[in-house]
Amino acid sequence: MDRHNLRQFGVTPMSDTHICVGTISGSYGVTGELRIKSFCAVPEDIESYSPLTDERGDREFMLAILRPIKNGFAARLPEISTKEDADALRGTKLYARREQLPSLPDDEYYHADLIGLEVYDTGGALLGRVKTVQNHGADDLLELQLTGTSTTTFLPFTKSAVPTVDMATRRMVADPPEGILPTPKPETATGPQD
Repeated sequence: MDRHNLRQFGVTPMSDTHICVGTISGSYGVTGELRIKSFCAVPEDIESYSPLTDERGDREFMLAILRPIKNGFAARLPEISTKEDADALRGTKLYARREQLPSLPDDEYYHADLIGLEVYDTGGALLGRVKTVQNHGADDLLELQLTGTSTTTFLPFTKSAVPTVDMATRRMVADPPEGILPTPKPETATGPQD
């Protein structure tokens, strides 16, 4: 198969030691239950990484999943007993310690680890940095912030388009398919014409 394998965990790491595994999206009902969105490859695994922390690491959350709901889970935290308390946590990102997460085989990566990697072409020219990792049902796509511009483009995260991922140096080598990168505009002559 010509695909790299990804484990979906969060958008950005809190640090090298913590990875975002989900978010609290508000209350569910009136008794303090929470709506939880899981970023885990196996969504219900988010509960097994408790205690989770907030983005700054100031608070710990002992998450208990109650049942699946549309786009996530209804869950409970021991210290939350009202709808207002649950709503106050809306938007809180939930982080797990990296050592709690499963170790990955070669050629498998966590989404969060790819964000920020420099992307070079096969000739060594810097193309840009990975801004996000997307998947809309087919292959994974790397959104590249192209160097020196505000332009982004999407690169398939396949072995043929991205033959090298070097986590030690935080860089990857890409051989983008034709048409992925914007075509440079030809320079116009500014001097007299013959």
